[in-house]
Amino acid sequence: MNAEASAFVHRLFVASALAREAGQIAKRRFLDRSSFTVGFKGPQDYLTEVDGEIERFIATRLHATFADDGFIGEEGEGRVAKAGCPTWVVDPIDGTSNFARGVPHFCISIGAMLERAVEVGVIYDPMVDELFAARRGGGATLNGLPIRASSGADLKSATVEVGWNMRSSADAFLGLLGRVVKTGSAVTRAGSGALALAYVATGRLDGYVENQINAWDCMAGIALAREAGAYVSDYLATDVLKRGAPIVACGPALKESLIAAAAIPGLIP
Repeated sequence: MNAEASAFVHRLFVASALAREAGQIAKRRFLDRSSFTVGFKGPQDYLTEVDGEIERFIATRLHATFADDGFIGEEGEGRVAKAGCPTWVVDPIDGTSNFARGVPHFCISIGAMLERAVEVGVIYDPMVDELFAARRGGGATLNGLPIRASSGADLKSATVEVGWNMRSSADAFLGLLGRVVKTGSAVTRAGSGALALAYVATGRLDGYVENQINAWDCMAGIALAREAGAYVSDYLATDVLKRGAPIVACGPALKESLIAAAAIPGLIP
């Protein structure tokens, strides 16, 4: 193993431990509904003080261990990486609307990217104690056991999650939803893009599509899905750290049919 690979093995180990610690904070606060208040950053864009608390916790720990690495968090924590060092992209609670409403489907998402490659991805669901972890070239695991994406080749027997947020219009979402439904796929939406991508990596979902998703929602999930053998569109082809981008992820045999069915403007295969 070369020095760069060894460095990312270390980062994967640290990110996995941090995700578990952060997840326990989130679980404790989730179970004590009186311990936080719920606000909004915009329509249907939930925010709790727990998001900021966990982001600061992760950012502080990562900076103490990897002082030269960069950091981008959903709640505003930021640090520019030194030349040649990776940037961590973190969503402290992906699925905040679920968290805020008492729905136990949310996760901690920690990814690390270097240039246009996602090197490390860790997603932890504290409510069911599931840790998804991946390193580029090193495979993907769930609680330490290898995982693989679905081998299904027919959308008529597939289950596809269609992501939604207020950054794309209602018409765009309904158009995407309708096109996927017309394929005969079963369609779902559970409120966490990160967990959806982790589920694509395990084969629990055959595919995931969204018109526009932020980097912190999907960076770790991209690493997981790709290392589990799934197809993922070229999300990092544009300046996603500022604007986000569309995404399609699926079992490899569904690549062409799901891209065609989704017909997402601006998607880069």
